[in-house]
Amino acid sequence: MIDEKLLVSWGGTYRTLEKNETLFSEGTECLFYYQLVEGQLKWVNITDDGKEYLQRLINPGESLGEIPLFDGGSYVSSSIALVKSTVIRLPKSSFQDLLKDHPEIHFELTKRLAQYLRFKFFLLKEMTSNEPEKLVFAVLNYLKDTQQYVSLDDHLVHLTRQQIADLTGLRVETVIRVIRNLHVEGKLKIENRKVFLFE
Repeated sequence: MIDEKLLVSWGGTYRTLEKNETLFSEGTECLFYYQLVEGQLKWVNITDDGKEYLQRLINPGESLGEIPLFDGGSYVSSSIALVKSTVIRLPKSSFQDLLKDHPEIHFELTKRLAQYLRFKFFLLKEMTSNEPEKLVFAVLNYLKDTQQYVSLDDHLVHLTRQQIADLTGLRVETVIRVIRNLHVEGKLKIENRKVFLFE
């Protein structure tokens, strides 16, 4: 998202997280801009009974937790390392000064947040159907069309059944059944337990 050297020149520092370590928690104060350097993070909401709702998987080069950098509120979700990971973090005030000096970065970040918001509107609309097969199929195709979590060349889905369940609010057993049914119906392909979408 933002060149690492530029972040470092503005006061960015590196932090390493062990697997399952929390970077920040929902409801806490936002002090930094974060960008993943290596590893993978999940951005989730966790209910009182421990159920996770996946907001996004964060891959190297991507930023996360940006909303409170703009509205001054607390974090709207938590971020947890899926594997040992390294982030670069820039203090909030330095980040805001960087955006003033580099409006092109501000524009790109705003565009990315708008795309994320568009996906949330899409997801909310699809979740009202109460048809799990329709929901899963629509979400997977949306991700393919927007080039998220789906390979461009072979259309391999880079999400586990559990992650699809966490993203859609369905139970993992329901997602497993739905994917099997979609395979039987010829709407997607399962090969060696991997899920592939058609063009």
